[in-house]
Amino acid sequence: MSARPLLIDGAWVSGADVTLNENPSDLDSPLGEYAMASLEQTDAAVHAAAAAAPGWARTSPAARADVLEAVASELLARREELGAQLASEEGKTRAEGIGEVTRAAQTFRYYANHLFTPQGEVLASRRADTAIHTRLKPVGVVGVIAPWNFPLAVPSWKIAPALAAGNTVVFKPAEAVPASAWSLAEIIANAGAPAGVFNLVTGRGSVVGERFATHPDVAAVSFTGSTKVGRHLLATAHAAGSKRIQAEMGGKNPLIVAADADIELAVRVAVDSCFGATGQRCTASSRIIVDRAVHDEFVASMAAATAALRVGHALAPETQMGPVATRAQLDTDLAAIELGLTEGATLVTGGAQLERDTRGYYLEPTLFAGGTSAMRLNQDEIFGPVACVIEAGDLDEAIAVANDVPYGLSAGIVTRSLAVSERFQAGVRAGLVSVNASPAVSELHAPFGGVGASSYGPREQGTRAFDFYTTTSTHFVSFGE
Repeated sequence: MSARPLLIDGAWVSGADVTLNENPSDLDSPLGEYAMASLEQTDAAVHAAAAAAPGWARTSPAARADVLEAVASELLARREELGAQLASEEGKTRAEGIGEVTRAAQTFRYYANHLFTPQGEVLASRRADTAIHTRLKPVGVVGVIAPWNFPLAVPSWKIAPALAAGNTVVFKPAEAVPASAWSLAEIIANAGAPAGVFNLVTGRGSVVGERFATHPDVAAVSFTGSTKVGRHLLATAHAAGSKRIQAEMGGKNPLIVAADADIELAVRVAVDSCFGATGQRCTASSRIIVDRAVHDEFVASMAAATAALRVGHALAPETQMGPVATRAQLDTDLAAIELGLTEGATLVTGGAQLERDTRGYYLEPTLFAGGTSAMRLNQDEIFGPVACVIEAGDLDEAIAVANDVPYGLSAGIVTRSLAVSERFQAGVRAGLVSVNASPAVSELHAPFGGVGASSYGPREQGTRAFDFYTTTSTHFVSFGE
């Protein structure tokens, strides 16, 4: 079996080691071997990006847009194939995989089009013979560290604005999902960017990611992953000297079901938010805070909807929830379920591993009730299809419980009342807030990010992404004699 190589300075090169890409739906059918970069190869990729940076920064916006548009077009043309590949290596359903590829393509297209919108500002001067304007300039080499749960969407919303702004990129995907990263790298390599502008170094975080944080030629690092790893990256980078860091980290996100909620709508929102993408979204709702007036009705309806979800092979058309992505994540989920039982929460439905026709990391979607905010089940991020209902006496208590965690990424409420909605939106501590819709969704043109232990640095996505990938220079031009 020949390992898929690294991309360094426009050339495909063998890695220092290889990793086997597992298929969580069928452990007996791995997806192939992929190269793993050494420290020396990581340095070579950074050197190539640094050498290419001045030329790419001088490249016209139209030429950069052509590259991004070519990437978008190829992703769309291959979305069925790449969606199936993504589902096979990550475990989300085929439909979810195809949707993610489409989102990645739309992201590249969005930033290609953005290059033809006004850039910078024109300001009035106090002096009659002076004009003032600002320009956005690239920061240089950007290290991108992406997670395994969205192996195309998240890298795209980092790489596309970085390239659009005139930066060069060195990309390290998560070890569990090298196939999607390799396909994206192949598409970018064929899209017309000069050698060194984009580089792929699959490898271990302790080798590649750590080097991004310490290498003097890396101007900025954009990271998405756990809070623990993100904080280590921040500490390492700050100890190494001045470097821009953007970190999107964990979440323990609440969904409030108010006393006046449409229960049928609340259940639909909760099922999507808790168990969509197998619950493996940083924005997923794992705490459902339900007003006492509708608690029993909601729990009964939610339990029935949860138990009815069809768990199976990611590519099977009838599957509604695929397997957990990795053995390590499955172990984490099972440990959380055991912890919930030990802490005294009531297991309403789910909680067991499942056997299917193929060996895989199948887990029942799991719903607890009778939880309290103090339980570790409701404080620690799980990142899987495990949710707990917490009863609240009124809206004020529900908002207090929603805010009773160190995280602050997403939060939602289901209510018929405009007044309740406004009180929630004003009082909840979160960067992403939803009313009568799943808190687990985002849109590519809207700012993305959280507060507290969930985020560090400028927002991602939309035009706000350029806050991280550019610096602003202010120009005073005198035209007097």
